[in-house]
Amino acid sequence: MLDFDGVVLESAAVKGAAFRALFAEHPQHVDRIAQYHVDNGGLSRYEKFHWIYRELLRRPLTEDEMGVLDRRFEALIADAMRACPFVPGARAFIAARAASAPLFVASGAPERELRAIVRARGLHAFFSGVYGSPRNKTELLRAIAAEADVAPADMLFVGDGRQDWEAAQALGVPFVARVAPGDADRFGPGPLAVVQDLAELAARWPLPAPDPHR
Repeated sequence: MLDFDGVVLESAAVKGAAFRALFAEHPQHVDRIAQYHVDNGGLSRYEKFHWIYRELLRRPLTEDEMGVLDRRFEALIADAMRACPFVPGARAFIAARAASAPLFVASGAPERELRAIVRARGLHAFFSGVYGSPRNKTELLRAIAAEADVAPADMLFVGDGRQDWEAAQALGVPFVARVAPGDADRFGPGPLAVVQDLAELAARWPLPAPDPHR
């Protein structure tokens, strides 16, 4: 299983810029909002919106306002998500692994939007399932384990956010942390491995022999 932003695509900065643009009318909060986005990479943007309104703007977030924020955010990132680079080694890793084992995406991005981006980037044929919010990461991992009929201990989740790691811990899923060069390691001891990108993961986790029945 793979997270998407920061594991498949180098898109964390794209979404950080969208948060800055979305809340530009609150310049006193923009830096903190951007940092919260970075520190909570595994959270859906809906949870981040709620935090921003509750902790910084100090007012309720209505359903109508949430809808406006959601549509504006999607419009802000649409073109960039179709153009931003892959994490080094990601496309080759996905294509190679898909030939030997089922692959799934478990992301905090909205599921409909996520599936459109996966298709636009030419990846849809490689994944057995592409799943996102509103379900949280723990719910997604549990659902994928049931769908694939695999024990959590026999799965692997690659993520770049602390929430990814916590979801894997909650279910007993082995976890590989992606920490990009220059980023802080937010994971501490416990992950199976820490890698800079998926090229490093491929080198450290050689492919098994291809399954002739796939």
